[in-house]
Amino acid sequence: MATLQKIRSKGPLLVIIIGLALFAFIAEEAMRSIQSVTNESRQRVGAIYDEKISLQDFQSLVDEYAEVVKFSNGISSLSDEQLTQLRDQVWNTYVNNKLIEHEAQLIGLTVTDAEMQSIIATGKSPLLAQTPFRNEKTGMFDVNALKKFLADYESLKVQTAQMPVEYIEYYNSLYNYWSFVEKTIRQETLLGKYQTLLSKSLLTNKIQVQASFNGKNDQSDIIMAALPYSAINDKDIKIEDADLKAKYNEMKPLFKQLSETRDIKYIDVEVKASAEDKTALDKEMNESYAALSAGGDWAKLVRESGSSIAYYGMPVSKDALPRDIASAIDTLSVGQGKAPYYYAGDNTMNALKLIAKVSAPDSIQFQQILVSGADATVIQNTADSIMTALNEGMPFDSIAKKYGQTGEKMWLTSRQYEGAPLNQDNLNLIKSLNNMQVNKVEKIDFTQGCIIAKVTDRRAMIDKYDVAIIKRPVEFSKETYAKAYNDFSHFIASNQTVEEIEANALKNGYNLQTRNNLSSNEHYVAGVKSTQDALRWIFNDDTEINNISPMYECGENNHMLVVILTGIHPKGYRSMEDVKSMLTQEVMKDKKAEMLTQKMSNAKSITDITKLDGAVSDTIRRITFNAPAFISKVGYSEPTLSGAVSVSEKGQFCAPVKGNGAVYAFQVISKDKNAQKFDPKTEEALQTSLSMRAISRFVNDLYEKADVTDHRYLFF
Repeated sequence: MATLQKIRSKGPLLVIIIGLALFAFIAEEAMRSIQSVTNESRQRVGAIYDEKISLQDFQSLVDEYAEVVKFSNGISSLSDEQLTQLRDQVWNTYVNNKLIEHEAQLIGLTVTDAEMQSIIATGKSPLLAQTPFRNEKTGMFDVNALKKFLADYESLKVQTAQMPVEYIEYYNSLYNYWSFVEKTIRQETLLGKYQTLLSKSLLTNKIQVQASFNGKNDQSDIIMAALPYSAINDKDIKIEDADLKAKYNEMKPLFKQLSETRDIKYIDVEVKASAEDKTALDKEMNESYAALSAGGDWAKLVRESGSSIAYYGMPVSKDALPRDIASAIDTLSVGQGKAPYYYAGDNTMNALKLIAKVSAPDSIQFQQILVSGADATVIQNTADSIMTALNEGMPFDSIAKKYGQTGEKMWLTSRQYEGAPLNQDNLNLIKSLNNMQVNKVEKIDFTQGCIIAKVTDRRAMIDKYDVAIIKRPVEFSKETYAKAYNDFSHFIASNQTVEEIEANALKNGYNLQTRNNLSSNEHYVAGVKSTQDALRWIFNDDTEINNISPMYECGENNHMLVVILTGIHPKGYRSMEDVKSMLTQEVMKDKKAEMLTQKMSNAKSITDITKLDGAVSDTIRRITFNAPAFISKVGYSEPTLSGAVSVSEKGQFCAPVKGNGAVYAFQVISKDKNAQKFDPKTEEALQTSLSMRAISRFVNDLYEKADVTDHRYLFF
């Protein structure tokens, strides 16, 4: 009983303790939830219609497209510039597809599987003609070739263990390529349907067609007199805030931007080779060229020279050579070299020697059977058996099928391998195919396994060159970079405010540059590579105006960059202050136009205008409504003047007409038509084309409506 009473006496305390424990548990779960949401938010590349796309999903799209590009171009890797362009293409495609899908879903517009089958069966899509599934005779897309591949691919998945790795990789790549093409066809078909639907809302009529024809064919000659705005000194124009505000409200729709931009000032220091660095390189190049002239193991000589271009001992076409080498190669005889020279196009020192010049096929068609096995003995025995069967006259494809392969004919073009990094196996294969005659069968040994190959056709014989090239970039030394780094670091440390940097940059040999309206999707700051960290700093929410960035080492390890944030322009309408300069010019033009209009108000003829101070006159011929007249004596194109002339009668004096560069008066001296005859069908087709062009701009409206956010700069 005493114990129970004791518990009762501690009741309020126990409730508090239990409550605190429950609160701690709930708070912990809430913090985990918040942390999870925050981490997820940090991994978002962007959003459209509140639908987020994660970094992982976007990277999957990029990887998919990258594999398609590499497969279709026969290359194994992409450069940083190519990847940057590819990411932009993937993003733009993703956004556009989402915009169309959203609108299509609202109205029930779809592309059915039956429609897709019909498009593929009839080969209607232009994308199909770009696939490898073509008829050998016609070169056109062949749906039967596609069906055969898909059937072979299904069979291959069952026989994976028996097939060579290279064979499996090729089929997987081709299947992924086809899947991408199929998906793209579906997306483009949906877009085409939506555009067609919109086009039905834009109709042409006889009056519109005739007016369009008249607008470009009715032409007038005029005598013109003008009072240019430049005749009035800007200092004589008084502009008040009320004027600017009124003009801002008038022009406000022009000042809308769909994404945030920022203004910066920056110093970009590019480190270049010093005179000492160039002297040292000249010495090394002369030594390497002497060794090249003496001859020997070409691959070893080129490798030891430090050349950026490896020697493979295989003749290549002129298109595969660097531009400066290609232009020099035909000036050399076989065995002749070219002494070291500088090429500004890529900032390199170069030397070369032409070893051989041959006539070789640009395209080779061949069949192959990949031979693999547990050990070298098994591989050789299998290869010997295949060679024996082929020599006895058995069809190549029949033997290939016996080993689970198609033996289909494939084309190898110079473009697919020239300039690409090649391992020894690929090099042996290409050399052998280039040297084999038509219908010749040969066993080509690999590091693991071998290939039985048969050349079935050789086309487009061209000149190819076996050339040893020494190409060395003119680079700075470590000492040169260290000096530039230390000098710039000292300058930044000694000038820690914006005012100090502005005052002392030029004195110390640094150029402080301005870049306004920088967007985060431009990828590079100041056009310098590898400036992603600087871009993230510029667009960081914590970066404030007049903040100075850290010093960034960027470019190809040859640039140093410091940035000052000078302005922020949020998404939406630019402020009046942001566009004050433009508003001032427009208001000034309006006020000058009022003054000049008043000045010519009593004029009754062109002669009266020409007597006014500052007036210019000229005869302008062949003015049409559709094309703005260019007034050379004023220096402006004047669409308003073209419009006024087109509705004026011959002999009529008209004034004033406010233009872009002056206030005009004119008198029409002749009106006629050009020799073109009116063809209703042609004009109607032109109007339809213009309507479709207008429809293509609807994506901009959808983009704004979708509230698209783009945070790719945080990751790439």
